[in-house]
Amino acid sequence: MHVRDYLNRIGIAYPARPGLASLRAIHRAHLLSIPYENLDVQLGRPVGLSPAPIFDKIVRHGRGGWCYEMNGLLGWALDELGFSVTRCAGAVGRETHGDAGIGNHLVLKVELDEGLYLADVGFGDGPIDPIRIVPGEFTSHGFTFALARVDADWWRLHNHVQGGAQSFDFTLRAADESTLAARCEFLQTSEQSTFMQNLVAQHHTPAGVTTLRGRVLRWTRPDGRTEQLLQSADEFVSVLRSEFTIDLPEAARLWPAIVARHDEVFHPPLADPTNLAPAP
Repeated sequence: MHVRDYLNRIGIAYPARPGLASLRAIHRAHLLSIPYENLDVQLGRPVGLSPAPIFDKIVRHGRGGWCYEMNGLLGWALDELGFSVTRCAGAVGRETHGDAGIGNHLVLKVELDEGLYLADVGFGDGPIDPIRIVPGEFTSHGFTFALARVDADWWRLHNHVQGGAQSFDFTLRAADESTLAARCEFLQTSEQSTFMQNLVAQHHTPAGVTTLRGRVLRWTRPDGRTEQLLQSADEFVSVLRSEFTIDLPEAARLWPAIVARHDEVFHPPLADPTNLAPAP
């Protein structure tokens, strides 16, 4: 594992010093070069927290990953480059579902001379830039987000209005790695996990964010969005390659399940008329 290989993967030069300018450049280049995706979870391939397999998958084999991989790789690289970085636990959906989700997201606290920053390349359609940890609204890549202090321990990032998940909470304490490992295992094995139920890929572009959720391909820009419904396994594999730089022909075998899930969500079967209760 060599950090120069990671920098080559995201297309930037070795930074002169570990400061805010280099953090911004690395953060943005990572998201413009590496897609968020859960294809291994969908394919039943185990995903862990160890740096070496993540590096091999994303850097050597040109793949993307979900938050544990994306922020795991970034955190490792920042540490190698001399940044003061701490892995912290996040909780997507804690605003509505409470503490049960703690550890379902990994974020990074980066301590700079300019202050504390949140680095997060694993939220899919979140900010493309690292964020100063202070309350208030901010704009990143044309989208408006907000950061709020929830209580003495927790902060909350509110996603932009066109985003997927509406928010996630995070603490600034070092994460309990056993909690992260347990949630990582749950999210790739439990039938209750949205990552098991739904295929998702997201990639930042100069214009906005491209998202594939099941059969629905969406291009989101600050001024609106457009959508397209994929029609075949061949088109699905082609879109993974063209829109997300993921060359994975074996993903075609996921297509029947993707179609079935789409029909379940958007076209649920009609109730049996013989079981309908009479109108009051």
